[in-house]
Amino acid sequence: MSSPVTSRPGKGPSQEYLLLDYLNRLSGNCEARIGIHVHLSRLKPHNRKEHHTRVAAATFDSLIQAYEGQTFVLSNSDIVLTCKGAPPAEIDTTIAKVRFLFSDDPLGQGDSEDDIARFCTRFNLETNYEEMVKSVQSMHRDRERRLRQDATLGRTDLGIKKGGRKPIDPDQLDRLETFLARADLSNLMRRQSIVAVPLNGYPQSVFQELYISIPDLQQTVTPDVDLFANPWLFQRLTRVLDNRMLAMLMRNDDSTIASSFSINLNVLTVLTPAFLRFDSSLKALARGTMAVELQMIDVFSDLTAFFFVRDFLRERGYRVCLDGLTHHTLPFVDRERLGFDLLKMIWAAEMADDLSGKRQEEIKSQINRASRARIILCRCDSEEAIHFGQSVGLSMFQGRYVEKMMSKDRVV
Repeated sequence: MSSPVTSRPGKGPSQEYLLLDYLNRLSGNCEARIGIHVHLSRLKPHNRKEHHTRVAAATFDSLIQAYEGQTFVLSNSDIVLTCKGAPPAEIDTTIAKVRFLFSDDPLGQGDSEDDIARFCTRFNLETNYEEMVKSVQSMHRDRERRLRQDATLGRTDLGIKKGGRKPIDPDQLDRLETFLARADLSNLMRRQSIVAVPLNGYPQSVFQELYISIPDLQQTVTPDVDLFANPWLFQRLTRVLDNRMLAMLMRNDDSTIASSFSINLNVLTVLTPAFLRFDSSLKALARGTMAVELQMIDVFSDLTAFFFVRDFLRERGYRVCLDGLTHHTLPFVDRERLGFDLLKMIWAAEMADDLSGKRQEEIKSQINRASRARIILCRCDSEEAIHFGQSVGLSMFQGRYVEKMMSKDRVV
């Protein structure tokens, strides 16, 4: 069986041009072929990062491998693919998986035909070949127009303003890794409490999350370089920082973080010798009070690796926490079946912006399904977040307002 073919943005001809060329070569050979256009350009900007698009495109790999397919990732983040003879049910299942990745975005919500049509368009190339060609031609013209506008506005092809931070490149990352290997990063280590806030009582710290502040690292070490600009290089940087965090914890002599803490790691970091050395340095009792937080998009991009890592962590006594959930994605996560001890849900003001109370009841129902004692409401930056969380049955909170509460040691 041949490997799936996925074309991605890079140097040379644009993806729109390569897609047009591919469709021209398909002309007259469209029997049983289907075209699918996934409209990721309609997502909210924060859900349209390069790593989101990369994971979405990878979800189609098994489909295009089995059915003579090819995928193109366009400059506006849309994904276009073709395949031959794929069963409609298998196509539906794959599209549903991709929509699930973006279920916290309005584009990924709703189950009606119109909702699905806004997310993707299908073409039967036997009968709608010309229609798909015209659609791709239009996208190609749009890209050319955007390039001309960017040039007029004095922007680069990446859309970065002149005079702003430059995107990090591989050479800079290599030098930064060398620096990080010998630098003392203890002044960049931060801690934030996860706090139990009962309805009538004093807030009490449950455990602390430890992390290296990447914004502070950027400001201190690379003020002229944007560490977040290239998702591939940023992912590698987080793995380097994972290793430094583990090394610092092994040398730590601060008794306040000897137990009852959490660290946020990449799934693949848990499989490295650095984590095994860290694990060996811990006392068995300490593991039982420690949680490893894994990001949602990292988990679902490679479930096979996640299941292996989850079983290893739980067998060693760690608690496993899924980070990055929203009130939109919570209904799609079965905590018990996935084997998570804890879930972190991000607070958003829109959760409380519901005069009818219907949304609040839906959130409360999903929280009860997942077990409210297992959910932490994080990024709580206001008193409203605490009050809303308590109204839907939550008692564990994290965020700037929580830190303020703890510093004043007052009752909510």
